[in-house]
Amino acid sequence: MNSFVTAKNVRKSILKMTNKGKSSHVGSALSCTDILSVLYSNIIDVEKIKDQACDRDRFVMSKGHAGAALYAVLAEKGIISKEILLTHYQNGSNLSGHVSHKLLKGVEISTGSLGHGLPISIGIAYGLKINRLNSYIFCLMSDGELDEGSNWEAFLFGAHHKLKNLIVIIDRNNLQSIKNTEQTLALEPLDNKLLSFGWDVYKVNGHDHQEIENTIKKAKNTMNPSIIIANTIKGKGVSFMENSVLWHYRAPDNAELESALKEIN
Repeated sequence: MNSFVTAKNVRKSILKMTNKGKSSHVGSALSCTDILSVLYSNIIDVEKIKDQACDRDRFVMSKGHAGAALYAVLAEKGIISKEILLTHYQNGSNLSGHVSHKLLKGVEISTGSLGHGLPISIGIAYGLKINRLNSYIFCLMSDGELDEGSNWEAFLFGAHHKLKNLIVIIDRNNLQSIKNTEQTLALEPLDNKLLSFGWDVYKVNGHDHQEIENTIKKAKNTMNPSIIIANTIKGKGVSFMENSVLWHYRAPDNAELESALKEIN
C-alpha cells in the first residue's frame, strides 16, 4: 500500500477513533499523518518491526498526545489489529490517549510527557552505535515541546557523539494547546538555532510525500544527526479543523465526523 492511500485511510481512522472515544488531539494527529505514512510505507522495514529484529529501525513518537495517528498507521501496516482501533481512549483498552507500548508490537516506548521522547531516542541511538547495529532511530517531535529544556540538552549530546543514526522530525504546525508557538515562547529562527547545535537541518513541506521521502533518504547519508523541520497544517485534510487551536482538545461529534469523512473521501 503506497503512502498516499495509507494517509487517506489513517485520517479516516483518526476521525473515527477520536469520535468514538470522545478523545482529544485530532488536529495534532492529522498534522503528522503524512509524515508517518511516508515513514512506514517507504522508509522503515515493517517486516523487521513485526519480527522485533535487533537490527530494525526504531520509531519514537515524542508527541505522544497524537497517538491515534501512530496506532492507525501501525494498523494499516498490519503490525497491530485494525479491530482494536475503535477501543482507543476507552477503559480497558491498550490504546491509551497518549502513546503506550503496553502489549503493543511496534511501539518502542510510552510517551506523552513532552520533552522525553528525544532524550530517550538519543539513548537508543547511542546504544545502536555502540553495538554497531546499522539501523536508524526516527523521533517525531511537536514544535511546542521544544519549550522543554531537556530537548536542548539532548541536542547537545547528539551532536557531540555524532549520532548520525538519529533522524528527528519536527512537526512544525505552529500551534500549541492554547495559542501559537511564537506567542507562547518564540522558537524562530528555529533552523539557525538547531544548526548552531551542530545538527544537519532540513526544511520540507510536511504534506508533500515525495519531498519527505527524499529528504529522509538524504539525511540517512550524513555524518551528523539530522533534524527535518516539517512545515505542516494542524488538522490537515479537514477544512474546518485546519489551523484551528480548537481541535487540540475537542473531539468531533457525529455530524462533524460525517462531514469530515466526506472531505477525506
